Amino acid sequence: MEAERTLNMGDEVDEEMAVSMLEPYIESLRQQLDQQDPVFLIAIIVALAVIIITCVFLKYFLTSKTVQSSVLLVGLCDSGKTLLFSRLLSGKFKRTQTSITDSSAPYKTKSDKSSTWTLIDLPGHDSLRPQYLEKFKSAARAIVFVVDSAIFQKEVRDVAEFLYVLLTDNIIYRNVPAIFVACNKQDIPMAKSAKLIQQQLEKEMNTLRVTRSAALSSQDGSIGGSVYLGKKGKDFEFSQLPMKVEFVECSARGIKEEGDGDIEKLEKSLAKL
Repeated sequence: MEAERTLNMGDEVDEEMAVSMLEPYIESLRQQLDQQDPVFLIAIIVALAVIIITCVFLKYFLTSKTVQSSVLLVGLCDSGKTLLFSRLLSGKFKRTQTSITDSSAPYKTKSDKSSTWTLIDLPGHDSLRPQYLEKFKSAARAIVFVVDSAIFQKEVRDVAEFLYVLLTDNIIYRNVPAIFVACNKQDIPMAKSAKLIQQQLEKEMNTLRVTRSAALSSQDGSIGGSVYLGKKGKDFEFSQLPMKVEFVECSARGIKEEGDGDIEKLEKSLAKL
């Protein structure tokens, strides 16, 4: 017991000595702070706060930034997206069925750059499109919007509505990926030309803009939820958009199923990415 009491007394003496040694330095620091101008101290605190906030913001920005390295194939059901996906990757004809999930593969463009992108085929069913578009839209370097040119007149409303949703999406509008409207199935005699499809889509989307804007308007007249399509006070044209929109004719199937398709124009457009 006597030994323990002696040991404890020794520890207390060491602590007292340590405190007594630090006291002059603590007192000196306190005096220096007291002598400083309060404005100067506030400026130091504000500067430190700005540095901390900047570091936090940079960390968030750098970790949340998505690399745009994908080419998305989108469109209505039976527009020929999946066959076009196969043609772009292998150049070969492949029998397909309606997609219920996404398919992806590395795609190397036919150009001097030989850039490689991730080609992603998204399901065309209207119940599946939103969730897959939401999943991949941030990574889109380009979007290939596939249209069935042979029955376009019948589907013009549905095509325009889907394209409208795509072009007024906040993330797509901000990232400005290139948009290629692939007017597919040009091998069918009744297929509409790319020029006619563009003109009819502009008219249809001009009408949609009026109805959608009215539906999204709040009581005070402001519009929320998506961006305004085109320029206010003018009839809609694709040239008014911040992203490049190009209409190209193609035929993924070709005149003969086992023969070559005609996707050269689309391949040349993708090579410019």
